[in-house]
This record gives sequence, structure tokens and C-alpha cells, in this order.
Amino acid sequence: MKAVAWSPWVLGFCLTLFGMAAANAQGLSEFQGKTPKSEKSSDPRNRARIHTELGAMYFQDGNMSVALEELRIAIEADSTYFPAYSVRGLVHGYLKDYPKADDDFRQAMSYSPNDPDLNNNYGWYLCESGRETQSIGYFMAALKNPLYQTPERAYNNAGTCALRVGDIDAAERYLLQALRLARDGGPLARVQLAKLYYQRGLLEESRRYVNEAMKMMEPPSVDVLWVGLRIEKKMGNKAAEANYAALLRLRYPTSPEYAAYLKGDFQ
Repeated sequence: MKAVAWSPWVLGFCLTLFGMAAANAQGLSEFQGKTPKSEKSSDPRNRARIHTELGAMYFQDGNMSVALEELRIAIEADSTYFPAYSVRGLVHGYLKDYPKADDDFRQAMSYSPNDPDLNNNYGWYLCESGRETQSIGYFMAALKNPLYQTPERAYNNAGTCALRVGDIDAAERYLLQALRLARDGGPLARVQLAKLYYQRGLLEESRRYVNEAMKMMEPPSVDVLWVGLRIEKKMGNKAAEANYAALLRLRYPTSPEYAAYLKGDFQ
């Protein structure tokens, strides 16, 4: 099963999943085909939490049908548990079932409108579904909460979405702030800054951020390979361009970026 590899919706995506156990390194093997022992005697809220965690893990693993079933069980156990609606909204959004995703996020927001992780997730969903300008307000709402534990994610998402609509100055502010706050070195923010400086024609600056991001990513993302390839092409460095093209072909042969490369479309 192919793992989901969204940037910030899984930013680096890197889903913001309410601090769930889905982020641990154990993976799905201990859960598949089993009922967690802790569920057997748990209360409805705990059952909802467990199945939401499972739904998030299956989502990250790329198994959408099982993720949706786990999230259905979570909501059936406790219909007021807002993280279940939020994760299900992300799943429906990934599947481009936007009416269902909208309903899930509206329901989640009705239960906890000030939750910073929920606001971040909703903002990213809006950005990915073509409502980039609207999304920024939700990232800012997340950042206003003093208890928000991962503000770098909201800044990174805000910068990514601002860049998409051409608000370069705002994107730069958000992304530099994400970089300052990043506890992992900020590879995602560096990739977006590389894109930003490429758009500005500052190729050496863009290349610097690509090189820094490449050292932090294993495997490198399709985004960093694509911007790196375009930088080297524009700078006339054929050997480096060929190296990026080879990595793109090896890692992401079915990607739109590799298709664009084959067509000679470097925009």
C-alpha cells in the first residue's frame, strides 16, 4: 500500500493529528486485524480516540477505505469527538469528496472552534481544495492559541498557501518564521523558500535552500527535486540537471513533475 505523501495536509504534511499515537514509530502491524486491548473496557470517548488514531494511521499508510471505517466507528462511539471528524475531513479531502469533507470540518468546528490543530487542518484542507486565501485566517487562528504546540506547521502552511496565490511577501514572512521555530531543521520550509526565491529569480539563494533541504530529506520530496532541477537548468548546469532528472525518474516516475520534465515544460 502506498503511503500518503501530501505536503502539509500531511505537510510534510506530516499531518497535525492532535498529538495522536499515529505519529509513533510502531506502524500498523500491531493493530491490523486486532481490537486494541485497551478498548474492551474503555468508555465511549476512549474508544473514539483509539479508532481515530487507527484511522489516522491507516490514512497515512494510504488505506483510505479502512481509515474511513475506523473513523466511522470512532464517531459512532462518541459523536462529539471532534478529532474524528477532522481526520475524516482530511481523508475525504484527499479523495476529493469535498461536500463530505466540508460537512466533517463544519461538524468538527462546531464542537471546538478554537482548537489550534483543528484550525490548522481545516486551513490546509481549504488550501488544497482551491480556497487558498480563505485558508490563511484559519492558520492565523491556530497561531493565536498560546497552547499550540506546533506553530511552525501553521506558519509553513500559511506560507505555502500564500505562495500559491502569488502573495510572495507574506509567504516569505510566514516561511522564515516557520524556519525559526522548526525543531527538525525545517526541510519543508526550506523547500518552499527555494520555490519562492526561484520565482523571484534569486537562483543562488534558491539553490542554497534546495541543498539544505536535500541534506535533511530521505528520500527527497518530489517538490525539492523539481525545483532543484529547474534551478540547474536555468543556470546551465547540465550535469546537476541530469542528476535531479535521474532522481525524479527513480523516485517519482508517475508524478506530474516528471511528466512535465519529459515534455520540456519547466514552468
